[in-house]
Amino acid sequence: MRKDGRALTTENSALSDEWLSQTDKVETFYAGLRDRFEPGKPLWITETADAACGGNPWASTFLDSFRYLNQLGAMAQRGVQVVMHNTLDASDYGLLDENTLMPRPNYWAALLWRKLMGRTVLNPGASAAPELHLYAHCQRGHPGGVTIMAINASRTATQSFEIPVESERYTLTAAQLTGNDIELNGHELKLGGDDSLPRLAAVPVQSGTLTFAPASITFIAVPNANNPSCGLEE
Repeated sequence: MRKDGRALTTENSALSDEWLSQTDKVETFYAGLRDRFEPGKPLWITETADAACGGNPWASTFLDSFRYLNQLGAMAQRGVQVVMHNTLDASDYGLLDENTLMPRPNYWAALLWRKLMGRTVLNPGASAAPELHLYAHCQRGHPGGVTIMAINASRTATQSFEIPVESERYTLTAAQLTGNDIELNGHELKLGGDDSLPRLAAVPVQSGTLTFAPASITFIAVPNANNPSCGLEE
């Protein structure tokens, strides 16, 4: 919330670079304080969610997953070592619905991040479009493997880039950006009848041009990348 009482953003601006880059500005401020008073100390974010001044009305929907995952990627690139989500199962920004305890989109987003993105941050290279946000880490559990996260924040334009090797694709989409449902490679993510987690299955893709639909988030896992910077990451 601004000092004049206006909201920081609106639903229509929730995928804008102005909104998604807000966390960079906050990190710059606190990194400056750290460098002034405690140089060399690590930075942790001990509370984060789409919750400023009560939260935005889309905090529990797929629309907020763009902010959430982009923040994780951007903060990792800036050397932030730990990011803690504010709430597990209370309020609109909890990872679980407080009444049903069913996972919300950000829960599934966090689960995929934990499954695929290791602790070693890599340089993803330049993006071909300002609305295509790219982040790269060593792949968790695969020595030499790499995972690239591609966030297409355009609501209308398809984005693409080239990848020279075979890979495994995990794409998050939703029929409605402000809905509570989320799909992985076209299949709805939901708990089993015994509350078991579903299998987070990838789609194998050949080398060449990868395309990303408007308003989608894709993890591209390359277990055979043979990146010398990537050992076994648990």
